[in-house]
Amino acid sequence: MDQPEFSHIVKLSEIGAKPKSGKLVASKEEREALALRFDLPKISSLMANYKLVGAERGIAFTGQIESDVHQSCAITGEAIPVQVREKFDILFVPKANPDEIEEEIELTEEECDLVEYEQAQIDLGEAIAQTLYLSLDPFPRGPDADAVAREKGLKSEQEAGPFGALAALKDKLG
Repeated sequence: MDQPEFSHIVKLSEIGAKPKSGKLVASKEEREALALRFDLPKISSLMANYKLVGAERGIAFTGQIESDVHQSCAITGEAIPVQVREKFDILFVPKANPDEIEEEIELTEEECDLVEYEQAQIDLGEAIAQTLYLSLDPFPRGPDADAVAREKGLKSEQEAGPFGALAALKDKLG
């Protein structure tokens, strides 16, 4: 696999018993490459303050990302500015050996932010990049979205949902 666009590798041997704090800031080139990967018109800034702590089950990686991006409106395609301010709580755990897995493991809600690592190193930058991507609205709507949708004859969310169908049926029945 190629190295990710915003890769910041930390070797496990560099993580001591005491918490390690830091700040990651994506360069212009890294932001441009991430914007291309995430199909975004632009990432103006991407920064994360973090704390790393060795934990019983792995390496705890907590902090907050701050990013200014432009997303394409789902209706108009227009680039709209979006501010992302997202706290993260990630646990890096050793990658499981498929030969050693005896049963399927069901994750609880608290364990949804597990990231596996290999070769005694973790990639903080890639974890930040994935956190940014997951923080984005999958269907962003710009200020003109409703007007353009009506103009094109698209149904609103209320009209398209189950209660919209019931309302239409009620109107037909009189």
